[in-house]
Amino acid sequence: MSDLALPGSIEPALRKGPDLDKGFHPMTGVIYLGVIAAALLFVAYSIYADVDATGTKITSFLPYILLFVALLIALGFEFVNGFHDTANAVATVIYTRSMPAHIAVVWSGMFNLLGVLLSSGAVAFGIVSLLPVELILQVGSSAGFAMVFALLIAAILWNLGTWLLGLPASSSHTLIGSIMGVGIANALLRGRDGTSGVDWSQAGNIGKALLLSPLFGFAVAALLLFVLKTVMLRATPALFAEPKGDQPPPVWIRGILVLTCTLVSFFHGSNDGQKGMGLIMLILIGTVPTAYALNRALPASETAHFVDVSTAASKVIEGKAAGYNVLGNPRPAVTNYVAQHQINEGTYPSLSVLVKDIAQQVTQYGSLAKFPADQVGNTRNDMYLASEAIRFLMKDKESELNKEEVATLTNYKGSLDTATKFIPTWVKIAVAIALGLGTMIGWKRIVVTVGEKIGKTHLTYAQGACAEITAAATIAAADGFGLPVSTTHVLSSGIAGTMAASGSGLQWSTIRNIALAWVLTLPASMVLSGFLYYVFYHIF
Repeated sequence: MSDLALPGSIEPALRKGPDLDKGFHPMTGVIYLGVIAAALLFVAYSIYADVDATGTKITSFLPYILLFVALLIALGFEFVNGFHDTANAVATVIYTRSMPAHIAVVWSGMFNLLGVLLSSGAVAFGIVSLLPVELILQVGSSAGFAMVFALLIAAILWNLGTWLLGLPASSSHTLIGSIMGVGIANALLRGRDGTSGVDWSQAGNIGKALLLSPLFGFAVAALLLFVLKTVMLRATPALFAEPKGDQPPPVWIRGILVLTCTLVSFFHGSNDGQKGMGLIMLILIGTVPTAYALNRALPASETAHFVDVSTAASKVIEGKAAGYNVLGNPRPAVTNYVAQHQINEGTYPSLSVLVKDIAQQVTQYGSLAKFPADQVGNTRNDMYLASEAIRFLMKDKESELNKEEVATLTNYKGSLDTATKFIPTWVKIAVAIALGLGTMIGWKRIVVTVGEKIGKTHLTYAQGACAEITAAATIAAADGFGLPVSTTHVLSSGIAGTMAASGSGLQWSTIRNIALAWVLTLPASMVLSGFLYYVFYHIF
């Protein structure tokens, strides 16, 4: 009996693609669960060691129970991100028979882990800056816990939903929508216009990156394949061939495809892993501020430098204060500016007083490591507030700052961020393990979509390499600029671009579904997170 080709399939039904169902040895499952248990014990010990180093006496276990639950949810998001997004990185090597599926996912998981460990942290705090300032300043409050639980659970639910349907939706897109939904809901609950709940300038930058990256992926991958065909088709026709059964490609082609898969996995880890880090740091700051509100690892020698840049920044701000004096607490006026982005007569004078207060606090204790437990939370909030105010001032045309003044404020902001925007090594390790372990399971649905359902013909070696090279370069560039991009969108659009460039044709039903998921992800995650925030806000 001959094989039957189903509509839309790329090979006869009984030989449609590579073997994706190879079972794991039972010992593999034991090792897997052992790694999870060891990771959780490592996280618990790291928190205990950090808290113990501050000399804090534990009087109640409730904050630590909330902390443990919140960390599980945050690491759960990264776990889901692993099998949801990283499947894109392994689809090409699996469908070109460059690596067996069970080896490819472990290989990709390892390099995701390495990417997280070597990441800079810039993307992490770019995501966090989308959140409303009042929630960040009160992250340990009931509203702060409601925020963290709502946005993480909303992101996980949407990711799982799209995964069940086999749709390559973006975890980055989902998380950003969840953050915006929480911000808008928070503003409405506080009687303000919903648009005031989000930093729209930062959202605009991130939105451009998410919008343009798939278009960039499509165009660049198509162009790259066209150039390769023009230059190399006669010399290396094997590069543009399809796999023959389960036979692997020539060694040199196999090496290229494994290398590109490795790069995409590494840069996915370095970019996507940071999103979980930023949220975990918010959780830690809210529940255990004595250990995580300030970077206690900074040496005492940094104090003199901080005082110097504070003095210089204070002079710049005083020059704009126009002789106004501040009576009382300067923080409400600065907080109002950060929330509303409108300069008034109290903005500069209040910020000037706040900068002097921060410098005085740092000078008084000599180093961040010597701050008393009851003071670190307040100082951290002051530093964060001043940093955000300066960030907006440097963008605000009404501030009329010259280049020298901008340089001075930039140096001061850098010192503030060094003290408050840091990621302990154990947080990187925990996120890396969660992302790496997630990569190793649940990948099949997305791999089948990417490998079989985007183009009408089988993926060639050149098409896989072009899509992977484009994805790796795009993610690496975004990482350098501190912007989140979607591995899913870049790679799937890259494959679509190579199919279009080679004249293979596209399966428009799949393209339509992917585009629909891309369009719906932002509003759906916003509505879901906003609703959950409303519920958790009243529960907490």
